[in-house]
Amino acid sequence: MSKKSCLLDIKDLTIHYITHDGIVRAVEDLNLQVAVGETLGFVGETGAGKTTTALGILQLVPSPPGKIINGQILFEGEDLLKKSPSELRDIRGSGIAMIFQDPMTSLNPVITVGEQIAEIVRLHEDIDKASAWKRAEHMLETVGIKAERANDYPHQFSGGMKQRVVIAIALACNPSLLIADEPTTALDVTIQAQVLELMKDLKDKYQTAMIMITHDLGIVAEICDKVAIMYAGNIVEYADKRSLFLNPCHPYTVGLFKSIPDIDVDEEELQVIKGLMPDPTDLPSGCTFHPRCPKVQPECSKRKPPRFEVEPDHFVSCILYDQAGRSGGSDNE
Repeated sequence: MSKKSCLLDIKDLTIHYITHDGIVRAVEDLNLQVAVGETLGFVGETGAGKTTTALGILQLVPSPPGKIINGQILFEGEDLLKKSPSELRDIRGSGIAMIFQDPMTSLNPVITVGEQIAEIVRLHEDIDKASAWKRAEHMLETVGIKAERANDYPHQFSGGMKQRVVIAIALACNPSLLIADEPTTALDVTIQAQVLELMKDLKDKYQTAMIMITHDLGIVAEICDKVAIMYAGNIVEYADKRSLFLNPCHPYTVGLFKSIPDIDVDEEELQVIKGLMPDPTDLPSGCTFHPRCPKVQPECSKRKPPRFEVEPDHFVSCILYDQAGRSGGSDNE
């Protein structure tokens, strides 16, 4: 990784869910990097494996049925898969924190929000109750909630306010990496914009790297530096935001952009990607996207495409780019 030093480096990560119906191949040979202070947009359809990847980083994949089969997860140069449970508990919250998808279920309903923030602080730092409580009040004010509301319970907050509390908990110990799993899904558009603006400001203030899991390319455009497009358990395109938006290369990425309404174009219907995501218990051979791909070649079903660098730091897994990184016909028309 150039320019900034690498904070998180995932190599060949494979995560399966072993069920009575077969092996669910949620994540297959995934490679991903996040630099210090960088925001990575992690984009894909529901079921692509985004949340499983995030849970894999924190080693919170429910087991059974989930199992990390293979790979390395290097955080600050050390493989998290080789850490003991106690070492992982120390890293969760202080090194890596996660904002889960639904704030309604992320908070304990019978404990005040101040106590919940103070608890995470005392878990990772050697300070007394009074100091931890002051930190909790400070974190609430940081996310735009009055300090006196530290004595309130989660049910006394609106959805947007609960999400602010969850963000306060995640940032309480100043982690190096924040994983946000669709943090605005349950919120209305106005509150969504406020929460995103808050996260962007706090990320800059604390110099925290962030993985933003989303299916909304508008959110990616707003706050991300790099983008990873995920399909059926793997990264099919990885680039900086500007390069990806100006020159989407993988047919799946092109399809995602075509499915977004354009106010400058008068169209009767949106263009959609034909078909559905494949069954993860029965993934197609070769390139997993080939049954839905408008540019499918005979070779696509026979071999899994390697990763090609089509321009500096812009990677695509597609055989259309098999000749010196140049497309053999992947125009974005």
